[in-house]
Amino acid sequence: MKLFIAEKPSVAKNIADALKVKEKKDGYFDGNGYIITWAFGHLLELYDSKDYDEKMARWKLDNFPFIPPAFQYKVKSNPRNRKQRDAGAAKQLQIIHSLIKRQDVVAIVSACDFDREGQLIGDSIIYNSKTKKQVYRLLLNEWTPKEILRGMENLKPNEEMRPLLHAGLSRQWTDWVIGINLTSVATLKFQKGRGKVLNIGRVLLPTLKVIYDRDSEIEQFKPEDYYKLNANFQTVETQVYQGTYIEKNAKFKDKTQLVAVQKQIENQPATITDKQVEQKTEYPPFLFNLSNLQGYITNKYKGWTSDKVLKVAQSIYEKKFITYPRTSSTALEESLVDKTAKVLEAVSTDLPYRNEIKFQKNKRIFNNAKVESHSAIIPTYLIPKRLTSDEQIVYTVIKNRFIMQFMPIAKYEETTIKTEVDNVNLAGFFQTKGKVQITEGWKKVERIQTKDVLLPAVEVNMKVQLLDTELSTHATKPPKKHTERTLLRVMETCGKSYKDDDSETSEAIMGTILQGFSIGTAATRADTIKKLKDVGYITTEQKNLTCTALGKRLVESFPIKQLFDLEFTGRLEKSLFDMEKSKISKNEFLNEVYAFTTNAVSTIKGTEAITIRNIPGSENNEATSKESLGKCPACGSHVIEGVKGFGCSNWKNGCTFVLWKNDKFLATMKKCVTKTMAKTLLTKEVVHVKGLTSKKGNTFNAFLRYHKNLDNDYYSWKMAFNEKEFIN
Repeated sequence: MKLFIAEKPSVAKNIADALKVKEKKDGYFDGNGYIITWAFGHLLELYDSKDYDEKMARWKLDNFPFIPPAFQYKVKSNPRNRKQRDAGAAKQLQIIHSLIKRQDVVAIVSACDFDREGQLIGDSIIYNSKTKKQVYRLLLNEWTPKEILRGMENLKPNEEMRPLLHAGLSRQWTDWVIGINLTSVATLKFQKGRGKVLNIGRVLLPTLKVIYDRDSEIEQFKPEDYYKLNANFQTVETQVYQGTYIEKNAKFKDKTQLVAVQKQIENQPATITDKQVEQKTEYPPFLFNLSNLQGYITNKYKGWTSDKVLKVAQSIYEKKFITYPRTSSTALEESLVDKTAKVLEAVSTDLPYRNEIKFQKNKRIFNNAKVESHSAIIPTYLIPKRLTSDEQIVYTVIKNRFIMQFMPIAKYEETTIKTEVDNVNLAGFFQTKGKVQITEGWKKVERIQTKDVLLPAVEVNMKVQLLDTELSTHATKPPKKHTERTLLRVMETCGKSYKDDDSETSEAIMGTILQGFSIGTAATRADTIKKLKDVGYITTEQKNLTCTALGKRLVESFPIKQLFDLEFTGRLEKSLFDMEKSKISKNEFLNEVYAFTTNAVSTIKGTEAITIRNIPGSENNEATSKESLGKCPACGSHVIEGVKGFGCSNWKNGCTFVLWKNDKFLATMKKCVTKTMAKTLLTKEVVHVKGLTSKKGNTFNAFLRYHKNLDNDYYSWKMAFNEKEFIN
């Protein structure tokens, strides 16, 4: 009996269908010699810092840096209440572990997604059970029945995937160490007020810096005027065409230069001295990887974000209609030629231009050198009968891009005419360009309209008449604000830009993408952009992304400049990529991360305590903005009222004194700490409390004192029935 563990219930159902397992039980399918169960993504998460050490429950600068001696895992928290375990996750984990321990289960197959996170999800569940049974890995690019059965014949020992696991663990531990430490100390040092944190992350900050830099370019941009001279010419057949005056180029900074030309050529005849006709080809854009798919859809469809594109694509993938979406590749593996031909046949059956589609094997489509782990996103041979409107958009875009590869190449004819004015000695000439589409080709798939620029039939040495001229004023334009499309490209290539039209990508840039030198991965970039919005560092204006005031202050003031550096971030991601290939060890990488974090914490501690964010109306914003209830017995600062207690206003500098309103000791006597009680305790050190309730239900009065223990830094209650008992 083999036990399969899928990443999600929908994938488990796909496996069960392929293996003809019909019987569904509580948390798994069973039958035909197989058991198929599932996770809900990550069932386990890393310990919080306070799980390792109780003192970490309260943020204090002296407690950082905090790096656990060994990372530990627990059942993931309830998203609605972080203090509680997720009941569904706990139950499913228990079911999986009980299945692993079943005597009839002789082997375990991890069927999670073939990537870092999928490896981490499966391994964390399986090895947390302490099993000694043989573990295998099912590695698939799609969840169609044929592919699942093929994958069953090619199971790999899970030990072979250890480098991928190490990369997943290193990514997770790195983000925990940098995030927990730097977010905590940055919040303590650079924020006034509670309720929010200054989120610091290795992918978050360089992405923010990209947007900040573009905003700064636009702010600092100073437009410069330039001028153009256009002229209308008429042939002997009274056909009119327009030409632009060119010397080195068509833009002139000196207006007087064009004014002089304009006067010289007035009422002069002209001659066509050259005509060049060139036939050009237009190849279709490459197949989609995730970043290009997100960029295309967010640019074309209103209201879409890269995060939404990923979620919808993931849904279609789990429904078996497209291949794995979290890919960086824009080509297919060469081994997929026969399979691709069958997919093309399936998806193009009823198209009106079906007779123009011709399957072909070429390096633009099939190229192992341009594939890393997963091929580009294409449809599967299964045709969807019902999709949501959002799923239909994403599926159609992917299908169309796939079909384009096998349509005729688009061709157009470009004509360039050179017109020179007679009787005048000019340094330049007038140029006219025309363009006529000859073969529509792949543009038919999405009905891409090309605007033809028609020119009159003219020949070299033909005389024409200059009708009139126009001297126009223009201004240079600032760079455009980033959109999700352009930002994804910067993240994908770590700042190395390539053409905007998606039609061709240079070998150097594609090499950068496939070697892992990037900001984040295809799977995480959408979440990074979403988080930047959620934490208030960037905002959207229609499709444009721009820094908020908080985001600007963070970039300008946060002292760890390495985290804003694309090269630094790119090198970290490249190291994780190399770890997957066993080129770098996990310990070597993590030691570098730990050293960086320790130095960064030290730098922040030694930096002047400027305010990057001030949260108005917060319970601890400033002691002067709240009524002082008395002096703190620990440090002498003001004690002020908060939501849950009466605490020291000097908490940022490490004072931990607090009188909790719902104190556990007083709760046993059905009392809570009131504002009046707190004031009395802080001024007189003793308070007389009436109406306390005993365990038997009797009421009584007593004197209470809240004092520091002699053997540790904690405070405890002391009760007496005579105030004199408190006199030392």
